[in-house]
Amino acid sequence: MLIGMTYDLRDDYLAAGYSEEETAEFDRPDTIDAIEDALRSLGHETERIGRAEALVHALAGGRRWDLVFNICEGLHGLGRESQVPAVLEIFDIPYTFSDPVVMGLCMHKGLTKTVVLRAGLATPEFFVAAAVGELAGHALPFPLFIKPVAEGTGKGVTPDSIIERQSDLMVRGEAMLGHFRQPLIAETYLPGREFTVSLVGTGADAEVLGTLEIILLDAAEPNVYSYTNKEHCESLVEYRLADASDPEVAAAEATALAAWRALGCRDGGRIDLRSDTRGVPNFVEANPLAGLHPSHSDLPILATARGIPYRDLIARIVASASRRCKTA
Repeated sequence: MLIGMTYDLRDDYLAAGYSEEETAEFDRPDTIDAIEDALRSLGHETERIGRAEALVHALAGGRRWDLVFNICEGLHGLGRESQVPAVLEIFDIPYTFSDPVVMGLCMHKGLTKTVVLRAGLATPEFFVAAAVGELAGHALPFPLFIKPVAEGTGKGVTPDSIIERQSDLMVRGEAMLGHFRQPLIAETYLPGREFTVSLVGTGADAEVLGTLEIILLDAAEPNVYSYTNKEHCESLVEYRLADASDPEVAAAEATALAAWRALGCRDGGRIDLRSDTRGVPNFVEANPLAGLHPSHSDLPILATARGIPYRDLIARIVASASRRCKTA
């Protein structure tokens, strides 16, 4: 197949004046190199397209591909991860990973949890606030945990995200609303073990690859898998391959697979969970467009820990998309 590659290079946005935080979800050049090398080693031809604007120009110029390997995060708006899939659907071009509806749904953490709740899965109680006045009058007990409703890579998450009293909620919530210019989500704080479950496939064909337990090291920011801890994970975080015979891990994997299917996620990604005071893993958020850096991103880290080479992980993602789109 001729596979086009869409992506957002962090260096491009930094050069344009965007901050480290604003570009945290974008990719390094070595991620694109690794994906392309894997695709070519699988016998595919590749063409680098780049970000959404480059895709639009290429399509207008008549370019077409058998499949697009899409990892564009987008820059603006709650639907930013939906932009490239939506454009590709206009031209009936198959692509990897989830469709525009699912991308938009999973970007908004409150909407995601609403679907997960409707599916009967455990997730902490929550509310979404778009203004400071909406932080008052809630019925949730403290401690709470707050974060922006539509960010990834731990953006906005610090030890101060754990809220012990109403006065702190008002002060820190107002600061978060002002800084990120989007609603925040406040949910019951989960004090237990933290897991990220990796999955491949779609619908009934989806399966769990395995689970990493997130262990914060002594030098890490305490109690939270924060932006800082994620950015410097090599020195601050241990990713421990979890044993599926552990009942808590098995419960996390069952919840993750059920959530993946309920949300309609496709091809590959992650579900993040954290356990409550009873040791019950709760759904936290979905990652239908998980990072793919070979040694820095959770999904490839898990695959490597399970003895799955990076090339084979990419092959499974492409195979899933090909089965859906009948492009093989």
